[in-house]
Amino acid sequence: MSRPAPHTNTPASGRMVQNHPALRLGLGHPGDEPVVRALALEVPVAIEVCGLSYAVMMATPSDLDDYALGFALSEGLIENIEEVLDLTVHELESGGWVVRLNLPPAGAEKAMARARVRVTESSCGLCGMDNIAQVLRPLPRVEQAFAMRREAISAALEALPPLQPLSQETGGAHAAAFCAPDGTILLVREDVGRHNALDKLLGSLARAGRSAREGFILLTARCSYELVEKTVRAGCPVLVTISAPTSLAAERAAAAGLTLVALARPDAALLINDPARMLAATKS
Repeated sequence: MSRPAPHTNTPASGRMVQNHPALRLGLGHPGDEPVVRALALEVPVAIEVCGLSYAVMMATPSDLDDYALGFALSEGLIENIEEVLDLTVHELESGGWVVRLNLPPAGAEKAMARARVRVTESSCGLCGMDNIAQVLRPLPRVEQAFAMRREAISAALEALPPLQPLSQETGGAHAAAFCAPDGTILLVREDVGRHNALDKLLGSLARAGRSAREGFILLTARCSYELVEKTVRAGCPVLVTISAPTSLAAERAAAAGLTLVALARPDAALLINDPARMLAATKS
């Protein structure tokens, strides 16, 4: 694989939906109506590392090279994409996809230590953890690397919907967006799984040579602690989500110095954590 890896949008057709017949039920008014509904594709995606079956995730089969790179970064198997010796993506005749990563010996040893084969709804971040201490291991501190005004959140929220084609067509996909400090959206990735969407985004950032420290991440999802961890490990100083955080997400964000904004709407948001007073001290 040339580094950074050439980008491929898999599968080649680029269509990530499947049409399905349904019946629209009349609840508030009488009458039912046959309809055809576009559903977001969800398929098993196997990740193999150095010939080892490492994980099986349920995901939308787009941008699987970005997904594999972001997954490897989030898992700590690699520190940067230059460590990836080879990456290939294959569709299986039996159904699903397989992504094969070839890493140097150090990465292969890490994969062996945390090997697992498990089907989950998304990359939950717990697979391969065998004790609570591993789950709650300390996170690195993030550095506030830029000035940010709260108008940037409104700008990003307003700009995001047209950049979510899968969600617009199906209503069943999450998006992860990387935004400049002024709210300009620079990259977006979609998936049926919120964790998968974030891994795809982190992989695309690495491929593009962009530092996550230079902007903020916007997620159309509930803020669980795994999303906080992935954001922190990528070095991003600000995470904005449109839904509420869990208690552990808030605690982990505070411990890592991550600015966390939740329940974000164009007219208001909930500031959960702001250690550097990036937003609390600014007004629209």
